[in-house]
Amino acid sequence: MNLKILKREPNELRIELEGERHTFCNVLQEVLLEDETIEMASYNIPHPLVSNPIIYVRTKGKRRPETALREAVEKVRTRNREFRTSFEKALKEWQQK
Repeated sequence: MNLKILKREPNELRIELEGERHTFCNVLQEVLLEDETIEMASYNIPHPLVSNPIIYVRTKGKRRPETALREAVEKVRTRNREFRTSFEKALKEWQQK
């Protein structure tokens, strides 16, 4: 995944994510919006066939948006690990039946 920073200010960040689509962007947006220091988090895919998604993050000024974005990505990773563990456990239980 390649990233391109389009806008970077003390409380705003806009980045383009090459090679990603709605699935990753939607999860990231949801996790960002759980953070009470985030004023706005959104993404846009200007054209579904030829465009890369653009993620926009604006904080309430309490911290930098790149810090919030790093933490959101880590939360996504943690949730993914938790899901995988639960899924593997459920599969084992099902196979034992």
